[in-house]
Amino acid sequence: MRTAHLLLAVFLSAAPGLAQSPPEPLGIALEGYPYPFPVRFLPLTVERHAVRLAYMDVPPTTAANGRAVLLMHGRNFPASYWEPTIKALIGAGYRVIAPDQINFGKSSKLDEVPVSFDVMAEHTAALLDHLGIAQADVVAHSMGNMAAVRFTRTFPQRVRKLVMYAPVGLEDYRFTVPPVPKQQLIEQEDALTGEAYLRQLIATYGLTLPPEQVRPFVDLRERLKGSAEWPRWVRSFVASYYAIWGQPVVHELPLVDKPVLFMVGTRDRTAPGRAYAKPEDRERMGQVAERARELAPRMRNARVETFEGVGHLIHLEATDRFHAALLRFLSE
Repeated sequence: MRTAHLLLAVFLSAAPGLAQSPPEPLGIALEGYPYPFPVRFLPLTVERHAVRLAYMDVPPTTAANGRAVLLMHGRNFPASYWEPTIKALIGAGYRVIAPDQINFGKSSKLDEVPVSFDVMAEHTAALLDHLGIAQADVVAHSMGNMAAVRFTRTFPQRVRKLVMYAPVGLEDYRFTVPPVPKQQLIEQEDALTGEAYLRQLIATYGLTLPPEQVRPFVDLRERLKGSAEWPRWVRSFVASYYAIWGQPVVHELPLVDKPVLFMVGTRDRTAPGRAYAKPEDRERMGQVAERARELAPRMRNARVETFEGVGHLIHLEATDRFHAALLRFLSE
């Protein structure tokens, strides 16, 4: 018996792929994937499709200050990545609302319906109505800034202050990036390996996090590949690229009349579609800090706070500095 056990151990060590089970697949609504706080759902209808918007509604852990903060996520991240920021805000007396927009995170996926920032704004207003929140401070990250600007412009009475954190959309990508066939983007996303995605996140976002802290986002995407609905997830994800490319908000920024704080890392060079631009255009794309400094004086009440040597995920790369700046702005 002892000899058999030794032979089995030798066999497994020689074939580690057989000794390890593949990662547990996830459904494309992240069923079974833990979020840091309870998740609820708001039923909605999108072009006659019944959908559900997932969200976290987290009460303050200290004396309530009577204010709510709405967190709007980026394209590559579920709302769960806001965990450190939620904890900082509820510890300062804020109620925090953190939704997954339709097509993202734990919310429903629609693969044949175009993504619209105007529709995201409507859904956000419906969520606040459902929760009985008349007005909120809005903190948006990455692509979420484009939805946040549309929300602020469409429902100005619902927004007290706007934080534009590592914003995508400070340039009109149509001027430098040509149209890209949908099938080409679908095939590229489908073929992207876990290691290639890890390199892409670190390079594209200028991240200073060690790879092991970025890998959970990669592992999440790899687990989605085990779902029979993976092709639908890819199509819904690609649809958001066309919203970023074809629904610019930069021209509306001077019309935003709320107090605005840009929070940008000096290493952040995020520019969706850069790979499809002409070589001479690529270098001037994604100058996020520079663009924020150019735009702020053209806005009614905006300023810029930069984070030296930090990339696109400031709330994870420079957590304490990020939260100190955020809470200071909200309390002014």
